[in-house]
Amino acid sequence: MNGNQGQGNQYGADSASPQNNANGRKAVNGDWVKPLDSAALHGVAGELVTRLNPHTEADPAAILFQTLTAFGNLIGRTAHFLVEEDRHYGNLNIVLVGKTSKARKGTSWTRVLRVFKELDPAWQTGSGLSTGEGLIWAVRDPVGTVAGVDDKRLLVMEPEFARLLQSARRKENTLSPIIRQAWDTGDLRIINKNSPVIATGAHISLIGHITKDELVRSLTETESANGFANRFLWVCVRRSKSLPEGGTARQQDFDDITARFAQASDFARQQKSLLRDEATRERWRCVYGALSADKSGLLGAVISRAEAQVTRLALIYALLDSSPVICVQHLEAALAVWRYCEDSARFIFGDSLGDPIADTVLAELRNAGERGLTRTDISWLLGRHASASEISRALGKLAREGLARNQLEPTEGRTAERWFHIPSSAK
Repeated sequence: MNGNQGQGNQYGADSASPQNNANGRKAVNGDWVKPLDSAALHGVAGELVTRLNPHTEADPAAILFQTLTAFGNLIGRTAHFLVEEDRHYGNLNIVLVGKTSKARKGTSWTRVLRVFKELDPAWQTGSGLSTGEGLIWAVRDPVGTVAGVDDKRLLVMEPEFARLLQSARRKENTLSPIIRQAWDTGDLRIINKNSPVIATGAHISLIGHITKDELVRSLTETESANGFANRFLWVCVRRSKSLPEGGTARQQDFDDITARFAQASDFARQQKSLLRDEATRERWRCVYGALSADKSGLLGAVISRAEAQVTRLALIYALLDSSPVICVQHLEAALAVWRYCEDSARFIFGDSLGDPIADTVLAELRNAGERGLTRTDISWLLGRHASASEISRALGKLAREGLARNQLEPTEGRTAERWFHIPSSAK
């Protein structure tokens, strides 16, 4: 469980290796991501994970991330951290990504939901999200003779997250921009005379479950580029153990844990703007450069809101401690969580560009090795289904990202252009 103790002390410059995260440590351990750092198990959320772990097949990371998300939604739109004019509340979006459907993603949510439903039976959870209008309706303001929804908290659970991605891709579907609005401000509206319903002050979080193959197939370049993907935390999960007789979590006494969550929830609802103490401000200055640095490719697009995500996570950890200020231990816990998310994103997306043609060309260039490929070779390998302009665009993208290079070769006719993959070790 403790994984990489001592790894959470620095968050330095990028390593050259694509398998290393910004901390310089290996992101992948064999065929899976490194375990959570022990710093992520700070406070009552970590204690719930530790207490549940022996009694469930669910991944500890799945339990932790869904606990943080559930608490951040339950407390509503009160406590926040101010960054210039932007208020960051505790609403998170996460997607649990398993290698297969046997990753016990649903089991992990059942365990968490049981705890939080005891705290507040009025708290809204739902599923089946397919349109932006439907999401607005669930937390709508009153309009005309239509009554509004008083409780603007909503946690959406999507056990088939691939369906949500498919819905978001449909022409005229407004789901993607509304999810982005929900994460940013909580003020939801569609500029459309046929959609007069709006929602203000909505506090929406989203938990999705998907397999890695489904995600790579379903997440388009548009969704990564338009800021949809980077408003989510991507979390690799798998079955933690085999319990042929089933877990015994239901038989365990969690009353003390529930009481601590209740105390933290009551505290959070009385807070407004939290600040970092001086030691935390100094630590933040040390890590901010790495968190906010530009990163290339699909991976870079997916993790490009690192500093905002860490800010929200640190806020949640402070509130779970009933602390009126964000202290170093809260920031360290948030950084440990973020490292796991970054490692997960790197494991899922690698150096994919989110462009099907460019990604296919890159894979073929890797396979070709030192021999390289001409444009004619590439065209044939693509089944001659890509036009010359599409191939040029893909090769240009690979060159800009530092993933491929070309060299000119004289022939009897026109000069040939041969392309080669640039391995990470050569960068």
